[in-house]
Amino acid sequence: MTVAEELPETPETSETSEEEPIKQRKNGLYPGVSDELAENMKSGWADTELRDLRPIPQAAETAARRAALSARFPGERLVIPAGNLKVRSNDTEYPFRASVEYAWLTGNQTEDGVLVLEPKGEGHAATIYLLPRSDRENGEFWLSGQGELWVGRRHSLTEAEKLYGIPASDVRELPGTLREATGPVRVVRGYDAGIEAALTDKVTAERDEELRVFLSEARLVKDDFEIGELQKAVDSTVRGFEDVVKVLDKAEATSERYIEGTFFLRARVEGNDVGYGTIAAAGPHACTLHWVRNDGPVRSGDLLLLDAGVETHTYYTADVTRTLPVNGRFSDLQRKIYDAVYEAQEAGIAAVKPGAKYRDFHDAAQRVLAEKLVEWGLVEGPVERVLELGLQRRWTLHGTGHMLGMDVHDCAAARTETYVDGVLEPGMCLTVEPGLYFQADDLTVPEEYRGIGVRIEDDILVTEDGNRNLSAALPRRSDEVEAWMASLR
Repeated sequence: MTVAEELPETPETSETSEEEPIKQRKNGLYPGVSDELAENMKSGWADTELRDLRPIPQAAETAARRAALSARFPGERLVIPAGNLKVRSNDTEYPFRASVEYAWLTGNQTEDGVLVLEPKGEGHAATIYLLPRSDRENGEFWLSGQGELWVGRRHSLTEAEKLYGIPASDVRELPGTLREATGPVRVVRGYDAGIEAALTDKVTAERDEELRVFLSEARLVKDDFEIGELQKAVDSTVRGFEDVVKVLDKAEATSERYIEGTFFLRARVEGNDVGYGTIAAAGPHACTLHWVRNDGPVRSGDLLLLDAGVETHTYYTADVTRTLPVNGRFSDLQRKIYDAVYEAQEAGIAAVKPGAKYRDFHDAAQRVLAEKLVEWGLVEGPVERVLELGLQRRWTLHGTGHMLGMDVHDCAAARTETYVDGVLEPGMCLTVEPGLYFQADDLTVPEEYRGIGVRIEDDILVTEDGNRNLSAALPRRSDEVEAWMASLR
């Protein structure tokens, strides 16, 4: 970022005097811009308008989603923002990720975008509000830190209309339009403070929450495009796990971060990013459910719990966990614990089918784990008592899964009666991920158990006649895991 230290000052021109000043660095090395340079930078640029664009692959799906939204809230103006850049430190920003609601309805992923559905006739007229191309007349394209020459080219509004199939307008005009709006309005909150401020006297928290909940529940059942993207994410994740196994010797020589970095390389090469912070937990770190520091040692004889997922360019993420012996072979005790978790996962996956209660797969897996804990003498039975009192949770800790999609914990705003207390339908995608975790300081278990953590997680699609394991390409049974690791090493 050293070049950015030389960002010049904004010229005082009539074009910029009525607009928000272009923010400049306090200690830039150029004190100003000469009139000659400012004039020179306005001209001599080729026409780069893209005229042969085709709609994005999911354009038909996003249109259908907007139609369903329109039908749910007739006669109301609906405002769905993408969000804004967030500062990481000083004048550097975090990588931007558009709000799931906005991206799901438009396919667009750029900052400051806003989708507005305005009542019209029996339905709504949709407009996508975006920043247009950088202005070359006022110098924004080369003087602003968010100008085209600094962060890259934006699509023109005409290009955006072709890509997304939605009329496009300049988002800088939207706050004024919204302030003058009449009639009922709903907005998805938490992403764009400026848009919310423009609507402050027109919306209520209760009505906005209804919009948010609807958009969350609408994503519970995935369409064919979404299922394809989830499979792409999982397939790439499988290759990332293979990459990790091939370099475990290098991880032993360094740390868990070698594992994290290896998986991240696959994610960035084949996808947009990782869907969440990679958990590369070796040894006792496997007992910390969200171990993302990834700064510990990787030792032969220990287990590695790798929980990771590639996020596609369209924001759909995988979420897969495998617990692997670093040296390629489980010890007898490690295998016993691993096989118990595998048996629990098998029971959980078998319970995933249309018409089943969402809770069924969790209950099935927890029952197996409770039986094992009683069998091993770690908790006093009978099993029904253990389950009723939740005593197994000392070592199982978490729920057995969650919905999966554009968020790793997808559809989180859905009502309890439609999610946790709901019924599975074809097209739903969820994780099944039981685990056993024996903390290093747990004096209630034999010493040899302490510091062992095992989780096995797969991404399961509910089908018309049962389920499909999207991540079945990764071995799960202990002997198959050992054979797979040996073939890669």
